[in-house]
Amino acid sequence: MAFADLVTIAPLIAAVLTAAAVLIVDLIWPGRDGPAIGTALIGLAITAFVTIQVGAETSTAFNGSYKVDALTTFLDVLFITIVAMTIVFAPDYLLPRGLPIAEFAIVLIFAMTGAMLIAGAADLLLLFLGLELMVLPGYLLAGYHKTDAYSTEGAIKYFLLGSFSSAIFLFGLAFVWGITGTTLISSDDPSRPGITQILAQIVAGEAPLQASLAIGLAFLTTGVAFKIAAVPFHYWTPDAYQGSPTPITGYLSVGPKVGAFALILRLFVEALGPLADWWLPVVMILAALTMTVGNLVALTQDNVKRMLAYSSIAHTGYMLVGLAAYAGGQLLGLQGLLFYGAAYTFMNLGAFAVVAALQKRTGVTSGLATFSGLGRREPLLGALMLLFLLSLTGIPPLAGFWAKAYVILAAVEAGGWLTVLAVLVVLNAALAAFYYLRVAVYMYMRDPESDAPPLSHGALLWGGLAAATALTILFGLVPTRCSRSLRALRPPSRLYRANGQGPPRLRGAARGRPASARRHGRRPGAGRPGPAAPPVPVDWCHGPRG
Repeated sequence: MAFADLVTIAPLIAAVLTAAAVLIVDLIWPGRDGPAIGTALIGLAITAFVTIQVGAETSTAFNGSYKVDALTTFLDVLFITIVAMTIVFAPDYLLPRGLPIAEFAIVLIFAMTGAMLIAGAADLLLLFLGLELMVLPGYLLAGYHKTDAYSTEGAIKYFLLGSFSSAIFLFGLAFVWGITGTTLISSDDPSRPGITQILAQIVAGEAPLQASLAIGLAFLTTGVAFKIAAVPFHYWTPDAYQGSPTPITGYLSVGPKVGAFALILRLFVEALGPLADWWLPVVMILAALTMTVGNLVALTQDNVKRMLAYSSIAHTGYMLVGLAAYAGGQLLGLQGLLFYGAAYTFMNLGAFAVVAALQKRTGVTSGLATFSGLGRREPLLGALMLLFLLSLTGIPPLAGFWAKAYVILAAVEAGGWLTVLAVLVVLNAALAAFYYLRVAVYMYMRDPESDAPPLSHGALLWGGLAAATALTILFGLVPTRCSRSLRALRPPSRLYRANGQGPPRLRGAARGRPASARRHGRRPGAGRPGPAAPPVPVDWCHGPRG
């Protein structure tokens, strides 16, 4: 191992050292939560600083198996933010129930290292190791409240179904490895081609096409669909979310989901980018089913945690629209997906933090009745919950509005059946307004069901809520500045078109007609500003390279 490799993986080393430091502090001062929380937050701040410093330049480690680029840095900072906010939201809920804070923080940080490993993975084996390191702590966290039957039930369902999906996903990776003969996602060395280059040759007809490639793609799609809770692979989500301690539910709704989309970016956008014409129809169907079923079932829920669980399924569908728009020829789809992931993180964590704050008093459920009169009992908490709900609905000028706007715009620009998908997003957003605003009705138009005095909340909770609120508003007020920083995040397809619109269309180009025009029944160049330019290399950091 060279010193340069250690520098490249320095953020991962910092994260592991942070978890070890929290463990040592808890051994020295057992039962004292303040030092453990402080150590975790300081360690995460140091990890974020190291991540930004290392991410200033593109680098690789271990013969190209791990890489640091703009996408890696963006996702790593987002993962660190998710874990830090979860840790500050947790004490108000965990301490009254006698649940240890230090162990909670350690497991969370180890889960974060798995997500960070996914973000920088340039090899299929590393990608799978990162995935398992991310989800295994999630199973532990779902059952963290061991004396709660609902928590145990949700954890068992999550573990069993998660294990099956991981096995299916691994089968898919094995098929891809068997066909291509390599686990390296992409390579600039002609003598050592990666999966991207080999699949591009297959699609262009320069190498034989095997039926097992479709089988592998089906296995991979099934495994990934479970990890992001896409319909019909979503059945574990409501029980796991409702049974988990509320701060953990908030983490599960954003951490593993963003990590799974990071896996999609590395696997489907990079490695399987040449097969975009193959997986685009599947992604479109999954997106339509996921957002529609998620919203329809959320309408029937009277438990806010369960409602937010189905809501998170619907948001997965919206994010899949961005992925489909990219496969349909619009780079804006990927930018919209990344913007949506960041915006959804802050508003959803904030909403779950308010639910956790209301449950500080043991025995309080997350039913709609708990929110009755909240606007009068605790005006500030009610106002923050209203803001997060409005953002989740997609009301301007909050972050949720622009997140939906970007994926809708990308789908419309892609044209064809993706326009129908854009209309579905609009209709589903209107449908979601009913169950989000129903909570607001309970908060401001219903009388409290009890005369219990308002709860006092800790400074950590208020600090975390202030951060989530500020970021939700900031992403809404200056969306162009936030999205502009994502424009450098371009996928590294060696066959990317110079106009920056979508993945390669080799099969159509081989017959002298772009596949996007062939798929939508257009003449070459119709509806687009001129013919496709010749392919040029692109990376996530610098865009096209001529």
